[in-house]
Amino acid sequence: MKPPYTITDKILHSVVAVSEKIGAVNISHLYKPATELRKKNRIKTIQSSLEIEGNTLTEEQITALLENKRVIAPKKDIIEVKNAIKVYAQLQKFNPYQLKDLERAHAILMNGLIDNAGKLRTKNVGIVKGSQVKHLAPNGTMVRGLMKDLFAYLKNSKELLLIKSCVFHYEFEFIHPFIDGNGRMGRLWQTLILMQQYPVFEFLPVEHLIKQRQKTYYAKLSEADSKGNSTPFIEFMLDIISEALDELLQSQNKTLYAEDRIQLFKEKIGKNKFVRKDYLQAFKHISAPTASRDLKWATEQNIIIKFGEQRLTEYRFK
Repeated sequence: MKPPYTITDKILHSVVAVSEKIGAVNISHLYKPATELRKKNRIKTIQSSLEIEGNTLTEEQITALLENKRVIAPKKDIIEVKNAIKVYAQLQKFNPYQLKDLERAHAILMNGLIDNAGKLRTKNVGIVKGSQVKHLAPNGTMVRGLMKDLFAYLKNSKELLLIKSCVFHYEFEFIHPFIDGNGRMGRLWQTLILMQQYPVFEFLPVEHLIKQRQKTYYAKLSEADSKGNSTPFIEFMLDIISEALDELLQSQNKTLYAEDRIQLFKEKIGKNKFVRKDYLQAFKHISAPTASRDLKWATEQNIIIKFGEQRLTEYRFK
């Protein structure tokens, strides 16, 4: 059954804008940033997502933990960060369309923090803010069925993936399938869903912008609850995604060097043989002599193997 939401003009405009920006990212070869930036963005993502949940560790402290250095901080906060580092490092190993993978990810994320990590709740819960119950989650006996329905929508709906990822995020928070850790899991799983079609999302710190607009984030979840559909939340999340892509495009307007181009092309072509023309098609802004210099450099560095001479020359990555 399709979760309730309406495709508004605002959503359509946002989808077009996001799609155009993803196109610009791909043209600029920014879909997989340099190693140092990937590390920096991953740290920013982990810090932001956990700070939303009350974690006190800074980006510097998380960096220290990544480097196996000693950090003085509350034990619970350190466990949360170490767990998040583990689960984000394994993102490529999770299938976003499988409930068992979601349970496995939650088991890693909440290991040592709750007794039933990785287990869907069977008890009834409510989210309390101050003295008020802000959200009464569905009955515990309904959780597994609701999650199966949500995954069926994710797998089978012909809706655009951008929209489905936002719907999943909202519905996940509404169902509140685990006793704890639902906020960080919902954000992580939307990232995982988007990565399937758009690799840029693996290292795009969307959570950093959510943290900056945390009050609005929770307000939109509440508004969607009261309206009985996820439309307000979809609109909000598409704005956040669009803004994150803007930041990437503005901050990463850099020149690619031979080593960058060779690495990007290796990821695209794999072990298949190729010719200079294939390389030029991947980097339309460079000249034929530049392509030849790139390939000569890669051959000299023992990165690629050269076969034949002149017009018959072919290449393959080692």
